[in-house]
Amino acid sequence: MPEEPDRYRVVNPATEEVIATVDLADPAATDAAIARAAAAFEGWRKVAPGDRARLLRRFAAEVDAEREQLALLEVANAGHTIGNARWEAGNARDVIEYYAGAPERLFGRQIPVAGGLDVTFHEPLGVVGVIVPWNFPLPIAAWALAPALAAGNTVIVKPAELTPLTALRLAELALRAGLPEGVLQVLPGRGPVVGQRFVTHPGVRKVVFTGSTAVGKSVMAGCAAQVKPVTLELGGKSANIVFADADLDKAAATAPYAVFDNAGQDCCARSRILVEASVYEEFLERLERAVRGVRVGDPADEKTEMGPLISAAHRARVASYVDGDTEVAFRGSAPEGPGFWYPPTVLAPIAPDHRAFTEEVFGPVVAVVPFRGESDAVRIANATEYGLSGSIWTRDVGRALRVARAVEAGNLSVNSHSSVRYWTPFGGFKQSGLGRELGPDALHAFTETKNVFIATEE
Repeated sequence: MPEEPDRYRVVNPATEEVIATVDLADPAATDAAIARAAAAFEGWRKVAPGDRARLLRRFAAEVDAEREQLALLEVANAGHTIGNARWEAGNARDVIEYYAGAPERLFGRQIPVAGGLDVTFHEPLGVVGVIVPWNFPLPIAAWALAPALAAGNTVIVKPAELTPLTALRLAELALRAGLPEGVLQVLPGRGPVVGQRFVTHPGVRKVVFTGSTAVGKSVMAGCAAQVKPVTLELGGKSANIVFADADLDKAAATAPYAVFDNAGQDCCARSRILVEASVYEEFLERLERAVRGVRVGDPADEKTEMGPLISAAHRARVASYVDGDTEVAFRGSAPEGPGFWYPPTVLAPIAPDHRAFTEEVFGPVVAVVPFRGESDAVRIANATEYGLSGSIWTRDVGRALRVARAVEAGNLSVNSHSSVRYWTPFGGFKQSGLGRELGPDALHAFTETKNVFIATEE
């Protein structure tokens, strides 16, 4: 049966079963939602800071009360492992709670001037359109809506067609917490319809987009016509750099989870492992044991470490990077039968111009290459149009700092694969994005600075 143009059948990627049918917004419905958000803006921006903070805390409390239900919804809709999904639901709660502290702390400045008083204010923008991807639908929605609401904006979230369910539930929880109608709306729809209208509609004052670099460029170009601000979090091809003096056991044991987490569908995935040549073979032996130990299967099982890919089409795309000419060093296992499964795959040796080494695969495929010395490691790490994340493994603190400063990426960790904390800034260099999310930096991304001079001399 063909897909109805105004409805979308949501599929469980682990079973291929339809779990919901969602109505999709057309251009008229999108314009109506923007009009509701614009009407709600005048009232929301005037809510006293303490009252706005209280409403956001209630919102966070509602999310907290439904963490398990939200996690189970994400397991069914996105194929995330239950452990990951619980973390994501908790992260959404934490982000909303963190920005609940912002309305009363949105400070301006008093600047010394002659002849009067000069002060600045951070004014909300208005209606913010948020375009959310399918790979982390729950936390990424919260990353944008929480600071935008805290700053006094109204928000419309367009979830990905594949994964709308947790965002729709967030909107219900916001209303239950007492947020006024129209302040937060979730509008399922297709990108060329709803997302494009966010870009072209003059009533939408900012667009936040997370997704591919190609689509991000299109969003940015469209917003440029209205000088409309954007925050873009785009692709990545992050490097995991392992020096000979590193704890090789730990580096090898953790490397699979740095790229196979969420089945590799993560813009921060360390999908290029760079290993100092003197320990290259030794590292590969350890890595093989770790990869073969990754548990791939039913995402609802507490012991599962990697679930399915999001769709059959995406699985075919991932598989296209591992053709007959690609050297597969070793693979993990994956279930047979229904579900969009793909095994953890390690490519080595691989040419530096192979598309699996240069392009974002967005699946459980990692390439391992040797390097000789710091400068060579930095050269290889930076030989990409992306610059989102990465890891450095070494016991030498000086080397860690030198390499971290030299690698062109927005989020780096040493002897760790951490990329995201809700209280620290997150974003990329080069074609991995524009602007920063999370932490204190994000709040001002949803305001304009207004300068006011008051003459005091006669």
